[in-house]
This record gives sequence, C-alpha cells and structure tokens, in this order.
Amino acid sequence: MAVEFGGIMVDPWGNTKAGFEINGKINRKEFGLNWNALTEAGGMVVSEDVKLHFNAEVARA
Repeated sequence: MAVEFGGIMVDPWGNTKAGFEINGKINRKEFGLNWNALTEAGGMVVSEDVKLHFNAEVARA
C-alpha cells in the first residue's frame, strides 16, 4: 500500500483535519474469495487482484 499525506487544515468551525490518499491492491483469494466463473469465450469474470483507492479525511478528537 502507498499512502500520501495531503496536509492539515482547520475548517470554518475550528476543527483540525488531515487528508490522505491511499492506493494499493490485495489478492482476493488470500481472504477466502476463491469462486470464479468463465465467460463463453473462456475469459475470467473476476480478477484475483482487487485495486484499492481511498481518499480519507480524519478529524482530531
């Protein structure tokens, strides 16, 4: 996983917040998701790798 820190700011109500962007991938079979199906042409319907992309904002409590 790759995490990029976006910065810290104070919103109009005085709350301190931080932003992050998170990118990565996981293998779904490592979590027990082993089912699969094939198309009529023989291609897989679901990939083993699942791409993750998050934009997160957290507030100081």
